[in-house]
Amino acid sequence: MTAAASADGGRFTRDAVGTFLRRYLIVFIFLGMCLFLALFSPNNSFLKPQNLINVVRQISVIGLLALGVMLCIISLGIDLSLGSVLGFSAVVCASLIQQEGWKEALFPGLQLPLIAPVLAGLGIGLFLGAVNGFLIATFRIPPFIATLGMLTMARGLAYIYSNGRPVSTLRPEFLWIGGGDILGIPVPIIIFLVVIIATHLMLNYTRFGRHVYAIGGNEIAARVSGINIGRTKLGIYMFSGLMAGIGGVVLTARVQSATPALGTGYELDAIAAAVIGGTSFAGGIGTVWGTVIGALIIGVMNNGLDLLNVSPFYQQVLKGVIIVVAIIIDERKNR
Repeated sequence: MTAAASADGGRFTRDAVGTFLRRYLIVFIFLGMCLFLALFSPNNSFLKPQNLINVVRQISVIGLLALGVMLCIISLGIDLSLGSVLGFSAVVCASLIQQEGWKEALFPGLQLPLIAPVLAGLGIGLFLGAVNGFLIATFRIPPFIATLGMLTMARGLAYIYSNGRPVSTLRPEFLWIGGGDILGIPVPIIIFLVVIIATHLMLNYTRFGRHVYAIGGNEIAARVSGINIGRTKLGIYMFSGLMAGIGGVVLTARVQSATPALGTGYELDAIAAAVIGGTSFAGGIGTVWGTVIGALIIGVMNNGLDLLNVSPFYQQVLKGVIIVVAIIIDERKNR
């Protein structure tokens, strides 16, 4: 073997290792966090099966929202309204499934089958997402502005609808969605897994998924190639709204009530999960598995800091630092 060939082979190996590390850096960070908490959490509490299940159960809602905002970011957009849409979906859903005879029910005497309030919650999310998509696609309002307006409007609608009061005393069959299990697996985790698989298939094996990546990569080229930009963006924000609707139903069933303030700040955690997972603000880049790992990092970090008795105020600072570092890494990786 010549010296030149040897040098080429060494460079190829270094490049391959560098590519591998960049691609799976987020996985190594996640595993490192888990190892640290396994070693230093009091009484090895982090590795207890019930704690691990609780971590995944708690991030299931953030993970749903993160999958929705991931599509927006891939297409060079954003959805700031996710938390507010979740809150409005939650109070509507809860108001239709209160126990019979509850004197403070929003609709006394109303008894609907379980599917009705669930579909109502999903429908609210889908509709408000469609409004976002319509404004962005038709009037070409920047996604930041359109969804910021929806953030305020949806939260206001939640307060108006519920008269500013919590909606509680829900029927047991509905609470099973948030607290029940199937073969020992909590229902919220099952719902999250189903949505993960469906989103992966949609992004990687459908025309719509290819169009999402094409718009984020180069919208002008996508338009010239015949992609219907407006219809695709409408679909993107409808999907994001649907994820907020599903999250609202699951979270309401898990906490056993809904308040008009439910979901406040959740959009920030969702965006953080997507960005930490490698979804690029430069557009055209993002994966379902990366977003799921990002959501797990958020969940493990929150859980671990609680176990270590770190102040919630410092947790917010640390979360902000992680987001900024993730964006810096993303920028250097895609430069």
